[in-house]
Amino acid sequence: MRIKAFLLFLFLFSISLYSQGYAQGYGDQRPRLGVLRFTNHTSAGWWDGSVGTDLQDMLIAELAATNSFRVLERKELDAVIMEQDLGASGRVNPRTRSKLGKITGAKYLVAATVSAFEQNTSGGGGGISFGGVSLGGRQDKAYMAVDLKVIDVETGEIYDARTVEATSKSSGISVGVYRGGFGGHLNEYQNTPVGKAIRACIMEIVDYLKCSLIEGKNSPCMDEYYQKERNRREKTKGSINLD
Repeated sequence: MRIKAFLLFLFLFSISLYSQGYAQGYGDQRPRLGVLRFTNHTSAGWWDGSVGTDLQDMLIAELAATNSFRVLERKELDAVIMEQDLGASGRVNPRTRSKLGKITGAKYLVAATVSAFEQNTSGGGGGISFGGVSLGGRQDKAYMAVDLKVIDVETGEIYDARTVEATSKSSGISVGVYRGGFGGHLNEYQNTPVGKAIRACIMEIVDYLKCSLIEGKNSPCMDEYYQKERNRREKTKGSINLD
């Protein structure tokens, strides 16, 4: 009986070790990312000082939810960036200041800039708002483009770059319920074309990073993004009139 119990203990212990080793091995294989605050090169009315952090948090949450990446917490990354900024200012001994490659095991930094934003509103105004629900006869359209860069932490080189676009529309009687979901200043835009375009860009970034960093740049999933890039370039060229 004791021998059987001992053998059972060894069996269960071996399974436990194997499971832990497998989990650690899988975790080590996932790219570790740090997401920087979003920046803005547009005159979008919804942008203020906190929106860059709001979008950063949204992207961090979406990336972490895929379980395909190990993602640095914003506070952890901010602390390292502050230390590096202090070192770069010359107020710290060069021998002790932090370098980019020492960002807690991160392999890539993800930088995103809102490079284009357009919003068109047409139709009747005179909407009403009651209890957080807005009603109005109108037609809205929002277009947003985000320039994405993936930076190799060790070399400081741009490993990948892509422009992500999204367009969202609403027409007829619009109903918008502003009851959380985005957080911060963006909360009021959650159910508007602006909010939908923002969410679409975030999701497109996540899907692209999964394809590029997990599947690889030569994987079949990249065909879709190469075609989108060709379409974007052709559209841009078509809008330019050189006389």
